[in-house]
Amino acid sequence: MSKRKKTWMQEHVSDPFVKKASSEGWRSRASFKLLEILEQNDLVTPGMVVVDLGAAPGGWSQVVSRRVKACGLVIGVDLLEMSALPQVHFIRGDFSEQNTLDAVEAKLSDREVGLVISDMAPNISGVKSLDQARWLTLAELAFDFAQQFLKTGGSVVIKCFEGEGAKEFRESVKSSFQKVHIRKPKASRDRSSEFFIVGLNKID
Repeated sequence: MSKRKKTWMQEHVSDPFVKKASSEGWRSRASFKLLEILEQNDLVTPGMVVVDLGAAPGGWSQVVSRRVKACGLVIGVDLLEMSALPQVHFIRGDFSEQNTLDAVEAKLSDREVGLVISDMAPNISGVKSLDQARWLTLAELAFDFAQQFLKTGGSVVIKCFEGEGAKEFRESVKSSFQKVHIRKPKASRDRSSEFFIVGLNKID
């Protein structure tokens, strides 16, 4: 095992959010990031349709599925498999490909999407410029998806990383939403450059 992986494992095992997720029945520590964002902005209501991009292992889908309740719908999309959750319809595929988009549209069946969420991050190579470019591609793809599927007045939450292209990406989101907030939840590790863009009230 590499030194980097050993350090990560030690940090993961001792992480208070990992322990809390286990004790409270959440699928991942990432659930607490979204829970805090939702405390700051009430983005999910019963009956809403939410699309979770890069959903596996299901931490964010689990959070929103409990809030949309039985009358709502959560569509989770990921290249990796994800075990079932109540109120969550999972589509395994690449959301940038047409066949996956067709599957999302079929499941929506004319229902309007009120919220798009994305906690996606690239596989880390260790090369900062390459990793930043990969993140930016994922964030832009999530934003493009939201532009296509999100109803007027809907909202978006997208994971981002500080670095080249981040400022320009924030400006792109600002041009499409009435309000934009930058969030750094407590569950985001201090050493991580991640932050979350919250776009409220999509402009037609």
